[in-house]
Amino acid sequence: MPGSDEQAGGAGSLDDALGAALADTVRGTGASFGGLYLIEEAEPVLRLVAQCGLPEAFTVPWQRLPLTAPVPVTDAIHDDAVVSVTGQEEMARRYPRAAAVLPYPFALAAVPLTGVRRSWGGLVLMWPAGRPRRITPREHGHLTSSARRIARLLDDATRSPHLPEVPRVVPVEASRHPAQTGLAAADYLERLPEGALALDLEGRITFVTATAARLLGRGADRLLGTRPWHSLPWLDDPVYEDHYRTALVSRAPVSFTALRPPDQPLTFQLYPDTSGISVRVVASTRQSQDSPPAPARPAVAAPTGRLYQLVHLAAALTETVTVSDLVALIAHQILPAFGAQGLVLSGVEAGRLKITGYHGYPADVMERLDALALDTDLTPAGQVLADGTPAFFAHPAELAASYPRAPQISGKEAWAFLPLIISGRPVGCCILSYTRPHTFTADERAVLTSLSGLIAQALDRARLYDTKHRLVHELQRALLPRALPRLPGLDVAARYLPAGHGTEVGGDFFDVLRLNDTTAAAVIGDVEGHSVAAAALMGQVRTAIHAHATAGAAPGDVLARTNRLLADLDSELLVSCLYVHLDLAGRQASFVSAGHVPPLLRHARHPASVLDVEPGPLLGIVTGAHYPVTTVPLLPGTTLALYTDGLVELPGTDATRTTADLAGHLDGADGHDLERLIDRLVRHTTPTGRHTDDIAVLLLRVSRLRDGAQ
Repeated sequence: MPGSDEQAGGAGSLDDALGAALADTVRGTGASFGGLYLIEEAEPVLRLVAQCGLPEAFTVPWQRLPLTAPVPVTDAIHDDAVVSVTGQEEMARRYPRAAAVLPYPFALAAVPLTGVRRSWGGLVLMWPAGRPRRITPREHGHLTSSARRIARLLDDATRSPHLPEVPRVVPVEASRHPAQTGLAAADYLERLPEGALALDLEGRITFVTATAARLLGRGADRLLGTRPWHSLPWLDDPVYEDHYRTALVSRAPVSFTALRPPDQPLTFQLYPDTSGISVRVVASTRQSQDSPPAPARPAVAAPTGRLYQLVHLAAALTETVTVSDLVALIAHQILPAFGAQGLVLSGVEAGRLKITGYHGYPADVMERLDALALDTDLTPAGQVLADGTPAFFAHPAELAASYPRAPQISGKEAWAFLPLIISGRPVGCCILSYTRPHTFTADERAVLTSLSGLIAQALDRARLYDTKHRLVHELQRALLPRALPRLPGLDVAARYLPAGHGTEVGGDFFDVLRLNDTTAAAVIGDVEGHSVAAAALMGQVRTAIHAHATAGAAPGDVLARTNRLLADLDSELLVSCLYVHLDLAGRQASFVSAGHVPPLLRHARHPASVLDVEPGPLLGIVTGAHYPVTTVPLLPGTTLALYTDGLVELPGTDATRTTADLAGHLDGADGHDLERLIDRLVRHTTPTGRHTDDIAVLLLRVSRLRDGAQ
């Protein structure tokens, strides 16, 4: 049977099939840009694997995105729904970081790529400014059907999709009559009194008439293949490059006037489409109000793309939370932005530079450079911290002149040493390195110097967060059981997952108690909120249940007595709890619920289901509350899944439906390895790994009888 790669529309490979499907979607929807994102298996990030309609340089800030990034495509994947942004105002309101990098009039839609068994990623489409503001039901259907087609290609593929470092640029074919590209068209243009240029999507001049060359004051041979703001010094201003970017993104005509020295105003009219930009050049009799005066400008102006990139990186740095987030951001966004390949991020600890993260270096090199004294003569890192001034070395000889051993240790050939300083206090050092010699331009030095201050603040903030986070989770581990008891005939596995990036300890808890050789008790619960108070109350609940259960109290009495204790404590926090008494000899399980989410039950050879346990009130509300007992058979091969509401109560979803769906997934999964089964259950409900509440899961499986035992 032929592989699906070959079946996909006759394409020779999965990559070709995906590219063709993306181009078809862009053409079919009338979009000006299309981008295909896939989820990386190794880490929870999105990778832009294919794009069409814009130059690759435009998408550098968006080529790798954390699944938690505040952008439309991640929301579409998380909510499994189309996300539509109707214009720039809505983009600024809902996604300010994206709006800062793309300050152009356009509409956007992000569509999830949801396959049969998993979420593959998302599709992003952009339309020109003149497009109707709302997506019609017919357009919505076209978008979702296109996404389903791409998801089917991925579902049916015989191999995993290729995730390139740089996205593949897919052409969007534009139909043209052959005569339009021939001599007749060129002769027609040459006879017109105004000049004409053609730019490709990258901004390079691909055609220029003699009239245009005369008006611009430079021969056609010196213009072809160049970008106007590079080959014409008087157009080397970010304002003019931004007009090109505006036309390209908005797909709307743009007009502006520039002054060709010494005194000739020229009007440029830009007409974009999917293949490039046609430019009309007309000599003006007077200077337009839009044209800048003949000015004293800096010798080198930072390109507009670099300025927008700086805005994007600055915004991204403010959103990093942990040190690992910061290292990933620098490695995947800042390094590519400056063409660097290596990163070393060090923090100042007790007079030494402790490496907190790196990229592009072997581990043994980092071991040699870790914990160097600030006054080391091995690298310039300590010196730039003392001076507070960045140091740039374009090739090994420059570095070796002052630090002879440094080039041999790292194996790199160019370096930027950036001191990380906050209010005069040294925080650390960030080193960007290159595998080949690299000359740092003035704008690169300026931008990197600006970024160093932002990186310093991000590093200081992230280290503080990591410290708090570590303390919180040490407290959490101290309150949860260190190990679960072993009992013949019962297999147990448990998992606790803290909520997102929160630094507050949660109130979810679980426990398994061995009562004797043939009976055990399992408990799972959730104290409202994330705070030290919630953690303290959680510890009291666990202790009370443990004491009553091991003292021999009946299942209903265990929660009734614990409830009286909490009522006496007069806590304002609500507590849900599920207690299960397991009689392995009598093959019976007794369930008692204090307002907790229902467990899942799968008998051997029977479908899994949501167990209907009659609930009692939450603990601590009513002093004399009664807690009914629900009894079910406990046959060999039975699997019980106990969990907290963070697993099923997800934003934008119905908890009852999610719970039933989870039971179906438990029914179809191989339950032999309980740890892997927990992984599958969690990944099923939170495929992006992003959850806003704590999750606790406790799985219990009754072993099958052996050797004819009764």
